[in-house]
Amino acid sequence: MKLFFYITFSILILMSNLTNAENKENTKDFFTISVNGLVCDFCARSIEKLFMKRESVLDIDVNLEKMLITVRLKKNKNLDNQTIKQIINDSGYDIVEINRE
Repeated sequence: MKLFFYITFSILILMSNLTNAENKENTKDFFTISVNGLVCDFCARSIEKLFMKRESVLDIDVNLEKMLITVRLKKNKNLDNQTIKQIINDSGYDIVEINRE
């Protein structure tokens, strides 16, 4: 009986570790957004405020020269692409690419 319990417990731990490893690979703590037309500091601050209102967002950096937004997420949080597109489009900008690599 003890052997059965030990084997079952070991299998459960192994499966849990594999699942956690897969989830870590699929979840990044940041992503970048390439945006067309983002040129002024006022616009950058406006976008920062909109993203910071989201519960999942830890920090945001807007690089006007590269027209690139980097969003850092809180641990175990995510922000889906549809929401990102809505925030950017409602601000009057077009997304070139969302990169989660």
